[in-house]
Amino acid sequence: MSAIEVAHEWKAEQWDWPMAHNDGVVQLINTHDKFEVGLDCQFFTPKEIEVKVIENKLVVHCLHESRTDKHGEIKREINRTYALPGDVDTGSLRSFLTQKGVLQITAQKKK
Repeated sequence: MSAIEVAHEWKAEQWDWPMAHNDGVVQLINTHDKFEVGLDCQFFTPKEIEVKVIENKLVVHCLHESRTDKHGEIKREINRTYALPGDVDTGSLRSFLTQKGVLQITAQKKK
């Protein structure tokens, strides 16, 4: 029996995100002067979302503890670490949650 190679055709401008609609792939904007990505976080409040940079990696952690609703008990948690492009000025990185529940992450490029 021969082994089957499993490969993904991810591109640098694509990230996987479990809350993304349809295929789970998030498109990002990476131009010569800015970096920007939007992640669907509609089930989380701003206090439940942590965004930080460790070395040249973006770490996104979303967690809301177990709670009960009309359908039963639910707990959600997402952990993702993404390698940032080398020309991103990590000191300029900012994030905010839009009214539609999109976690918007932006940064300037190094000059």
